[in-house]
Amino acid sequence: MTGRVLVARLDNIGDVLLAGPAIRAVAAGADHVTLLAGPRGQAGADLLPGVDDVVEWCAPWIDPEPGEVTEESVGSLVKQVRDLRVDTALVFTSFHQSPLPLALVLRLAGVPWLGAISEDYPGSLLDLRHRVDGDVPEPERALSLARAAGFALPDGDDGTLAVRRPLPGVPGTVGAAPFVVVHPAASVPARQPERQRTAAAVAALAEAGHRVVVTGSPDERHLTGWVTAEATARAAEGAEDAAGIVDLGGATSLPQLAAVLAAADVVVAPNTGPAHLAAAVGTPVVSLFAPVVPQSRWAPYGVARVVLGDQQAPCRDTRARSCPVPGHPCLAVDPADVVRAVDALTAGRGAQSFGGVS
Repeated sequence: MTGRVLVARLDNIGDVLLAGPAIRAVAAGADHVTLLAGPRGQAGADLLPGVDDVVEWCAPWIDPEPGEVTEESVGSLVKQVRDLRVDTALVFTSFHQSPLPLALVLRLAGVPWLGAISEDYPGSLLDLRHRVDGDVPEPERALSLARAAGFALPDGDDGTLAVRRPLPGVPGTVGAAPFVVVHPAASVPARQPERQRTAAAVAALAEAGHRVVVTGSPDERHLTGWVTAEATARAAEGAEDAAGIVDLGGATSLPQLAAVLAAADVVVAPNTGPAHLAAAVGTPVVSLFAPVVPQSRWAPYGVARVVLGDQQAPCRDTRARSCPVPGHPCLAVDPADVVRAVDALTAGRGAQSFGGVS
């Protein structure tokens, strides 16, 4: 056993979940694992198997709305890490991020051994400068760092995403299974379909006989309420016997949302945390994927999936936060394609080719 290990992933919930297999590998070879997470990812950190405790800190070089860099803030993290008396630290990052600012802070905290993936020359900041070539899914990229540092998944662990079990009960307002979950929102606007298109997809699913549960955070209640009302009206016009639509926006904690996603037949979502949470509970995903980042790296991992959206759109690989093309054409997905994708996954046929699927 390696002793006390600090692992860092300072992004959103989905990013934290994608680091889960690597963190389980570390946990298999360590006495104690502390996860350093950002405020946007802490709820996901609390769900990860293998994590003994979580330290929250907002990294001004990672957070999309960073606060001011202050001696007090950095000094607070240095003290917290020093008090942990860790033997080893691994800094997990996305392919476009540098681990070196955090490595500097951890060195100031006295961490004796540090590893990270870095394209930049690290000098004395890293003991292990790991490199990853090719277009690798984010969970595999992180796991390769853990392996390079001497950590391996235990026997029987297949390396897919996972959450702590047991999960809480599904809220009674969801109703009985079967149902399909549609999550309309994304943390990055460029990755979120226009609400009219989401409502059309929900209505089409209801007309096809699927009960639909619309999910969202408390900040997304207006969106989920609008989508539910609009879809209900459209479905009633299209079919007298359309299935029901439930608005669950703002009604669940993250563990409760995980339970809802686990109970669903299929989850329909853009590239956002709940899509990765669905993968972590083993539910197939119809991914409405804007190509501002590569779907080969960021599509739901380790579960049956269908990726919809124009992956060759002009916004491809721009990492844009706001859609750079009027009308958001990359996510102009035909509702019929969403229904066919859901039906294919429900029937266990896996990824199929429908229209804009890649």
